[in-house]
Amino acid sequence: MAGRIRDVDIALVRERSPIADVIGEHIQLRNAGGGNLKGLCPFHDEKSPSFNVTPERGMYFCFGCGEGGDVITFVEKIEHLGFSEAVERLAQRAGIHLQYEQGGYVPRRDHGERARLIEAHKAAAEFYRDKLLTPEAAIGRRFLSERGFERADAETFGVGYAPNEWEALVRHLMQRGFAAEELVKGGLAKEGRRGPIDRFRGRLIWPIRDATGDVIGFGARKLIDSDDGPKYLNTPESPLYKKSQVLYGIDLAKREISKRSQAVIVEGYTDVMACHLAGVPTAVATCGTSFGEEHIKVLRRFLLDQSAATGEVIFTFDGDAAGQKAALRAFADEQKFVTQTYVAIQPDGLDPCDLRIKQGDAAVRDLVASREPLFQFAIRSTIGRYDLRSNEGKIAALDAAAPIVAGIKDVGLRKRYAIDLDRWLGFMDERFVMQRIAEVGGAQQGRPQRAPKAAPTDPNVKVEGELLKLAVQRPALLGPRFDALEARAFTAPDHVALHAVVVAAGGTAAAGHGGREWVDRLLEHAPDEAARALVTRFAVEAIRADSHVEERYGAAMLAAIEAIAVDRAIAQVKSRIQRLNPVEEQQEYNKLFGELVALEQQRRVLRDRAAGS
Repeated sequence: MAGRIRDVDIALVRERSPIADVIGEHIQLRNAGGGNLKGLCPFHDEKSPSFNVTPERGMYFCFGCGEGGDVITFVEKIEHLGFSEAVERLAQRAGIHLQYEQGGYVPRRDHGERARLIEAHKAAAEFYRDKLLTPEAAIGRRFLSERGFERADAETFGVGYAPNEWEALVRHLMQRGFAAEELVKGGLAKEGRRGPIDRFRGRLIWPIRDATGDVIGFGARKLIDSDDGPKYLNTPESPLYKKSQVLYGIDLAKREISKRSQAVIVEGYTDVMACHLAGVPTAVATCGTSFGEEHIKVLRRFLLDQSAATGEVIFTFDGDAAGQKAALRAFADEQKFVTQTYVAIQPDGLDPCDLRIKQGDAAVRDLVASREPLFQFAIRSTIGRYDLRSNEGKIAALDAAAPIVAGIKDVGLRKRYAIDLDRWLGFMDERFVMQRIAEVGGAQQGRPQRAPKAAPTDPNVKVEGELLKLAVQRPALLGPRFDALEARAFTAPDHVALHAVVVAAGGTAAAGHGGREWVDRLLEHAPDEAARALVTRFAVEAIRADSHVEERYGAAMLAAIEAIAVDRAIAQVKSRIQRLNPVEEQQEYNKLFGELVALEQQRRVLRDRAAGS
């Protein structure tokens, strides 16, 4: 651990960091007379410059918002760094070797390595950027042009091209004095049979920068058919690049995020570009991973998300089923913000990039403006899966949405959404709805509990439990069929909660053969201690089948739970038929009767499969 930076070194950093030069890297300063400089304040919106800099005294002050300080304070504020980090950044800029007080001379051990890797990534970004202008990169330029991006746009975002060669970047960087070990450690290269080879080849390249503007990794998009790799390939975990903490575009968006108290979360590099160019400069994207708790911590620094819900985080997702499922996963992290959270989904399924191409910049701005609260979206998406024309459907929808409402921490907000839920379902009985939600909320307190009316002897609950044990312990036996199940396939609160954790972790199809790595991933995605306890319990509890018949048993449990879902659908259709007059409403009656016959046949097939255990 580094000790405290010496006072004499801090003073030297201030002395060798001219405030006009440092601030001038962020805003344009003009002579205001009397030795002062003036510019537009970077900390708030203003039309007339009120931000003043006095180089002689090394101070700045904004008469509009009241921000002021010295060069270290400015770097802290503008880069959202701590005091020591700001001093270290300025020291690196000025070429000062800091000394630390803690029993003597204790420099930061990782400072040299990080500086070398940062320099290597900077050189790599310049190399890729230059290569985008070569004849070989025509396919990359065409990709950008087809998505509405011009050469100036590519330059703004530093987009580049990786030559389709084995060692083009490696040769370039080694000629610049970088060692092979450094290139591999930083993720720029990987070990080949005869030495390091380029990690990215024949791909369009986006430099990924941290909040201070340093390039720490790259995202690469496949361009040629012979490339058998994934469509998008990112830098691997390295001393610089931690994907759970990285937001693409944060270096460009951070100032606007702070000014507007707004962050827009999109899904890809081209979406970030499209948003910024369309007038939504607060857009950022995750890099090769889902939005998580570490990303929240990054955003909170820029949103000034401390005590009042004055800002907003807006999630944008594709309008298809996968996009809606992603939005619901984001709901699990909603209350880790003080800021209000929203979701914006384009009904026709277009992402911001495609939307900009087909409908223009204004459509992208309108998409963000059309946001709805994430709580509202989560509740309405959940009840939208049910037939609300019957009492059975309304009750099922209420029970599915109740855990969402019960999980709202703000008491006033929880009550308002309970009233909304009653209105959306059409009960017109707020007391009944609130009581149902309170029962669910009580079950969520402390240790996980069973649903009030789902006794251990309930065969349906037993099927749910067995299936979830297989999902935790033997995910390879279930695969996509399990992932296709909706949350309403499970009734016990424990089972609903665990199903949500499995979905958040990527589903059983992404679990491989399971084992400790899969359980660890489930624990990582468990939202709280109660959910972690559920994962642990289902990972240990014995499966009710011998190992040599587990595959057949898994298929039988899947068929059984699918049959239960069909049973519910049959009950709903029968309820609707009973309310019809077969003479006066013959067409609707015949249609529903046909649905009933088909469902009965489906149930027989599933029951036969379930009996195979």
